[in-house]
Amino acid sequence: MKRLFTTALLAALCCSAASAADWGLKAGSPKLQSAGPLAFGPDDVLFVGDTKSATVFAIATGNTEGDAAQAKINLENVGSLVSDVVGAEATINDLVTNPNTGNVFASVTASGKPAIVQINGAGKISKLDLANVKFSSATLEDAPEDKVVRRGRRSSNPREQAITDLAFFEGKVLVSGLRSGAAPSSVREVAFPFSKADKGVGVQIFHAAHGRDEDYSALRTFVPLMIDGKPNLLAAYTCTPLVKIPLEDIRKATDRITATTVAELGNRNRPLDMISYSKGGAEYLLLSNSARGVMKITTKGLKANDGLTERVSGGGVAGQTYETVESLQGVVQMDKLNDGNAVVLLEQDGKLNLKTVALP
Repeated sequence: MKRLFTTALLAALCCSAASAADWGLKAGSPKLQSAGPLAFGPDDVLFVGDTKSATVFAIATGNTEGDAAQAKINLENVGSLVSDVVGAEATINDLVTNPNTGNVFASVTASGKPAIVQINGAGKISKLDLANVKFSSATLEDAPEDKVVRRGRRSSNPREQAITDLAFFEGKVLVSGLRSGAAPSSVREVAFPFSKADKGVGVQIFHAAHGRDEDYSALRTFVPLMIDGKPNLLAAYTCTPLVKIPLEDIRKATDRITATTVAELGNRNRPLDMISYSKGGAEYLLLSNSARGVMKITTKGLKANDGLTERVSGGGVAGQTYETVESLQGVVQMDKLNDGNAVVLLEQDGKLNLKTVALP
């Protein structure tokens, strides 16, 4: 859920001088209550979002073998293969690639219990042993209470959206999700090595399909992106606004910020995953959706995009332009593998397949 490979991150990944101790990691056994969003950080450190405990774990994976530039992973019926490895029927929640080795890591739920599996360049699947590993953690302040609540005609447990996406950027872990109290939709920066998880800021957006300001729905997926030399988040919400959030605004805010809605991508749809990449000298976002396929969205004009302010009704679209990638059907998760390829998890004929595809 993902991912911008920054120069600083790649430099850290390629530097062998750093150790787990440099990142504040200590030996032990992380007690994951759930395993959701994933992101890779410096060296072999994997960040795991545990929504149940509202905690972000940093785990040293020991994954140092492999070459992302040469990686190519293709596995049929990978859902069944993962279930065999973890010993129970498994649901794959998220996947991420180690940008240095090209190995794929997936967070899963099997018989109600969390697990992390890794898939190497040869397609071998193994369960990440979490006994006596180097790790650290940061528990989020203001996480929603773990209980079912009713909003209008719908009931849900907001804790299940305490962490909806993660990214490592400029030495910090960016975390999206819900918080307690007013303006529950939030984004926060957590310094790494961890000391504590700072209180998040609320995010208000103009939801063009609804024609109103909203601050209660969690953003579903985001990527950090440099716009005119300044760091921003491009984030997608259900039903489907795409918004721009300058990191400077997050850092200066005391309680809440207002994002700029740079596109409306159509209603009755949920964004699933997003990556950013370069091709032919241009920058793009690739966004997979529950109902509208995979969108290739141009980032051209983002600086000058002042945002939508009028309702976009009838399932219409507006703002940043995109094209639907017809060759990619059924994509539920994806991550950038190397400069020319992505790895995608596709639902096809009732099975989950893991494939390497060229970036469109």
